[in-house]
Amino acid sequence: MKHILSMLVNDQPRVLARVSSLIGQRNFNIESISVGESEEPGLARMVIVTEGDERTMEQVTKQLHKLVDVIKIQELAVEEAVVRELMLVKVGANPSVRTEIAGIVEPFRASIVDVGYNTMVIQATGEQSKLDNILELLRPYGIKEVARTGVTALSRSLTKATLK
Repeated sequence: MKHILSMLVNDQPRVLARVSSLIGQRNFNIESISVGESEEPGLARMVIVTEGDERTMEQVTKQLHKLVDVIKIQELAVEEAVVRELMLVKVGANPSVRTEIAGIVEPFRASIVDVGYNTMVIQATGEQSKLDNILELLRPYGIKEVARTGVTALSRSLTKATLK
């Protein structure tokens, strides 16, 4: 089962190494990890996606809580979170196919962020499946490079509908 852990950690050197080491020692594969500034000065938000059963994830969470630099851990249910990823993809694009490529990326609300003599760089954000679909549609043009951020996520805001 896929799990998304959102953690507030001290924004210090080696925190990422300690967290990933602890997860690795438990024989978990980190599918995705992203770290960046948080709303709290001096703290960073770390979002980790991994797979495992409930019992093992409970043990991992308990071990993570023991790390001095881990302030707060929240497991996010996919259906109760806003989950996004950023992808940059450089694709072969001579002038004769640029309009075609623009037509492919437009319905995905992706954007062309760079145009070279024979390449284009497309930026797309969204759920992993959306980015996978864009990538497959661009594959016939020749994928030159791909960079993906990994998952970042926040819990959804409560609305009146959710409160009932």
